[in-house]
Amino acid sequence: MVLFIENKGHTSSMLKTITPLKSLDLIHRLQRAPSEHKGHAGKVLMIGGAPGMAGALLLAGKACLHLGSGWTILEMLDPASAHAVSEQAELMIRLASLDPSNQLQSTAPDVIAIGPGLGLSNLAVQWVKATLSYPSIPLIIDADALNLIAQFPDLAMLLQKRNQKFPGQTVLTPHPGEAGKLLNISAAAVQANRSSALENLVTLTESIVVLKGQHTVIASPNHAILCCEQGNPGMGTGGMGDALTGSIAAIAAQGIHHHLDLWDATGVAVQLHACAADNLVAKQIGPIGLTPTELILEMRSLLNKLL
Repeated sequence: MVLFIENKGHTSSMLKTITPLKSLDLIHRLQRAPSEHKGHAGKVLMIGGAPGMAGALLLAGKACLHLGSGWTILEMLDPASAHAVSEQAELMIRLASLDPSNQLQSTAPDVIAIGPGLGLSNLAVQWVKATLSYPSIPLIIDADALNLIAQFPDLAMLLQKRNQKFPGQTVLTPHPGEAGKLLNISAAAVQANRSSALENLVTLTESIVVLKGQHTVIASPNHAILCCEQGNPGMGTGGMGDALTGSIAAIAAQGIHHHLDLWDATGVAVQLHACAADNLVAKQIGPIGLTPTELILEMRSLLNKLL
C-alpha cells in the first residue's frame, strides 16, 4: 500500500510504502478442541465506567464476551451502574475496588483492559498505576487511561518500565487526540503524518501501538508499521473504540492457550473490527447509523466463519 505522508510540516508530500495488515489467516488458531472449557478461553478484567460513562465499559465487555473470552469481569467505577445487566447477564459486574492492587491479586486475570469510560478521578489514577505495576500478562490501554498516562509522568515511567521488563505485553489504542496528548502535539499534527506519529509513540512508550482512524496503523518495537485497509466512515461513532478494546482483550485471552501473542491478537482484532463494519455496510446496515452493538455481533459471526 502506498500512502501520501506530509513531510514534517512542509507543503510537499513524500511517498511511503506501508505493508497491509493481513491477520485474519491467524483466526484458525482459535479453533477449540471438544474438551476445552472456559479456563482455556481466559479471564479478562476490564476497568472503567465512571459516572456518566458506564456504557463505554459495557460495550467493551460485550465485545469481549461475544468474541470469546471465558470470563469477562467489569470493574465499574460508577456505583449506580455496578449491578447485573439483565440483557447481558453473562457479564460479571462489580463496583471498582478502592484497593486496586489487592483486587488484581485476588482476581488473578489472564488479560487486563483499562480505559473505556474510566474518567480522570483519583481512583482512576490508582487503577492505572496498579495495572501498570501488575506483571507479565497482556494489558490493553485505551481512552482515559491514555490521557492519564499523558498527564502524569510517573505513570508514563511505569509504562516504560513494564515494557522493558515484560516486552510485547502492552498495547495502546489511541485515537489521534489521545496520541497527540501522549506526544505533546495536536491531533491535527498526528493526522498530518500518521506514520511518524506512530513511530514516535512506539519509541516513547515501548509498546505495541494501534493508531486508530481511517486506515488504522499498528506497530511495535519489534514490528514495522502495518496498515488496515478495511473500514468505512460508519465506524465514526461513539463506542467503536470500546468495542475494539474488548475484542483485542478477548482474542488475547484465547491466544494464551491457542498460541497467539499480543501482537498477533491485536492484528486479528483490528482487521476483524474493520471487516465486520464493511460487511454490515455491504448489507445496507450503515454507514449512517451503524452501531457498535451491531458491529460486535457481526464480528462474532465473521470470526466463526473464519475458524
